[in-house]
Amino acid sequence: MKPIIIFRHVDIEGPGYLEHFLDTHGINHRLIKVDQGDEIPRSLDNIGGLVFMGGPMSVNDDLPWIHQEITLIMRAAEAKLPILGHCLGGQLISKALGGEVYANPVTEIGWHDVEWIESRVAPTWLNGLPLQFEVFHWHGETFTIPHGATNILQSHHCSRQAFVKDNILAMQFHVEMTVEMINQWAQQHRDKIDQQSSHNSSVQSYTQMLNDIKSKTMALHKVANLLYGRWLRIGSNEQLPVL
Repeated sequence: MKPIIIFRHVDIEGPGYLEHFLDTHGINHRLIKVDQGDEIPRSLDNIGGLVFMGGPMSVNDDLPWIHQEITLIMRAAEAKLPILGHCLGGQLISKALGGEVYANPVTEIGWHDVEWIESRVAPTWLNGLPLQFEVFHWHGETFTIPHGATNILQSHHCSRQAFVKDNILAMQFHVEMTVEMINQWAQQHRDKIDQQSSHNSSVQSYTQMLNDIKSKTMALHKVANLLYGRWLRIGSNEQLPVL
């Protein structure tokens, strides 16, 4: 089985729950630590799929690895490899497929609901989830929907939360979070989020973010199980040939 290649852009934004999901299903994977200078693959040989994690940078920054990852996404999309993006990763996918990334009207941080956008495609990815459900957010920018892709989720604060195209899933939110990751992010940025939350309903305070965190994270993992499973066609009669 060809491995799934996961790209980490900053040390505290690793694969998190995704790693557990892949291990549980016996799916081989390999982590590229971009933040530590690991080389971006130039060839798709022996690669079963691509996953891109988040990061505080913008896809519009002039960083060599951003250009390299976008080029790799373009090639992988042409080869019909499964591609998955979380937050910055979703924005990378959008830009690689011809979309744009720019500032969202507001910063969206913490636990907020997303809701279905009715389309022919949405049920294929979202059946089994309520029409509105809670996920974890941490972003200040947003993506446009590339040509041929379908927007399937929106939130009150951001109209484009996830798009799909073939076996590509790009998310603006974070379903990979663990309790440990949320605690770490919240602690590291406590002063910033507490200040913003006082005048911005789209940003939760440190206390709000950690309230009932265990049950919220367990519910988030159920969402992740469904979305990751649909992305890799696990439990479906349709299996991706590269795996």
